[in-house]
Amino acid sequence: MKPKIKKGITIATFICVIVFAAIVFFKFYFVFGDGIKTGELNYLDHKGFIFKTYDGKLTQTGLRSPTTGIVLSSEFQFSVQDRIVADSLMRCSGKEVELHYNEYLGMLPWRGVNKFVVDKIVSVK
Repeated sequence: MKPKIKKGITIATFICVIVFAAIVFFKFYFVFGDGIKTGELNYLDHKGFIFKTYDGKLTQTGLRSPTTGIVLSSEFQFSVQDRIVADSLMRCSGKEVELHYNEYLGMLPWRGVNKFVVDKIVSVK
């Protein structure tokens, strides 16, 4: 092969590797958003076939509808990566908690089955 063609293939390969790495970083490791959710901890469990992950659900009470009188609530499903945080949360089932979370654009099997990953407990009431 000619030296110019070899150099062109090398540069194209390098650019493709850089673009692929950037896409993987932004999809799976870039923190898209973060915040705090408050509600009653419904459950937190430890499950999985290959990767054992901690996954839970937080029930957030809403407002009472003035016309029907029904209380509207929503659920916040999350994963926990840190075992210490997960062990602390397991003792808080049924209590009102404030959780700080990070939101990712994609899920990784060893991080959990949700895009929201709780990284610390702000308070327990």
